[in-house]
Amino acid sequence: MSEVELLYGRGKLSAALPDGVEATVIRKKDLPKIADPAAAVARALAEPVGSKPLAELARGRKSVCIVVCDITRPVPNHLFLRPMIEEIVAAGVAFDDIVILIALGMHRPGDDTEVAEIVGDPWVLEHVRVVNHDCRDLDGLVDFGPTPTRGTPVWVNRLFAEADLRIVTGLVEPHFMAGWSGGRKVVAPGVAGEQTVRFFHTALFMEDELATQCNLDGNPLHEEQLEIVRKVGEIYAFNTVIDEERNLSYVSFGDIEASHLAAVDFVKDYAIVDVPRRFHTIVTSSAGYPLDKTYYQTVKGMVTPMDVLEPGGTIIIASECSEGLGSKPFQESQRRLVDLGMEGFLATLVGKTQADMDEWETEMQTRPMRIGTIVFYTDNLSKDERELTGVELTDSVTDAIAASVAAHHDAAVAVIPEGPYVIPRYVPQH
Repeated sequence: MSEVELLYGRGKLSAALPDGVEATVIRKKDLPKIADPAAAVARALAEPVGSKPLAELARGRKSVCIVVCDITRPVPNHLFLRPMIEEIVAAGVAFDDIVILIALGMHRPGDDTEVAEIVGDPWVLEHVRVVNHDCRDLDGLVDFGPTPTRGTPVWVNRLFAEADLRIVTGLVEPHFMAGWSGGRKVVAPGVAGEQTVRFFHTALFMEDELATQCNLDGNPLHEEQLEIVRKVGEIYAFNTVIDEERNLSYVSFGDIEASHLAAVDFVKDYAIVDVPRRFHTIVTSSAGYPLDKTYYQTVKGMVTPMDVLEPGGTIIIASECSEGLGSKPFQESQRRLVDLGMEGFLATLVGKTQADMDEWETEMQTRPMRIGTIVFYTDNLSKDERELTGVELTDSVTDAIAASVAAHHDAAVAVIPEGPYVIPRYVPQH
């Protein structure tokens, strides 16, 4: 009997495969590891994509806002924030005129411990103010009016909107709605107002088949995010790509659109993995810490392997969920799913111009549920919380694999240790 390992919490979870199982382990192609991250960061800032170098951009600026992702994204901020700030200060901007803004979207604010983990560098914390974005603070937002195509109301954090130099930072990886994370997504929903976020998370966007992982062409979320960015004006981005061990593989800096697309062009050849068949049994994870802190984020790992799931098949997913299900609104949305059933829940979404907070994650959970069965493993969550998942539960990934193989009479099993950071794409052999 062989074993497989899934990313789980800050470590790995082992599961045994029954005798006779034919396991196909689906991983990203091996990403290069940057041997000298400091040199790579310096080169990216000096040789940007579609813009002047940071040293020139910062010259003569009166204020700077640098946006970083929240605790749910393992962005290696410790590698680049200090070099960026040092260049900005060397260009004549005072430390007091630089602010780091944490892009929470509609997530909860981070406490001091999490802020320290996010920033990752005590020097930065000592020299620069760090602020949590608040999507509901109207006084702290600027109204840019609706987008031209779909009429999304555009409210953006005032610190960011009114800064003389705006920079967003983040991780470029597959995203199950917006195609790819990073870039424009750090602005909206990252530092956008509640009205903005709730509008472009309605069924008008979520039920569009082009609003899916690794797709930007015709993706309504991506298109709307670009329109929001263009309304705000001049924005630059620092983009990173990391491998399965969290080593830095790629960096780029420059114009928010051009530099983001450069990062996407790099990572897509690694993250998208062609698979010649579909499977009745898929075993995956929520990519470990920090993405598997909540069940809310775990949904991503259920959605991303859908293309290689046989209709009627089973996705077995493991997630630590150290912080529970997620927000109260998400729990209420999950209760509606459980009480109304999938079709009943989906019927409540039709025609809305403002989605209820976090119900879009429940809506995304229904995507794989429309194809097959979800089986969920965690060693956390209370009995009531487990019931609100709306999926089948297991106390053992090993047992769940054996049960699925037996039920489907199919010994072929796909294993995706890194969860939603890997996108298997069904490409039949001819």
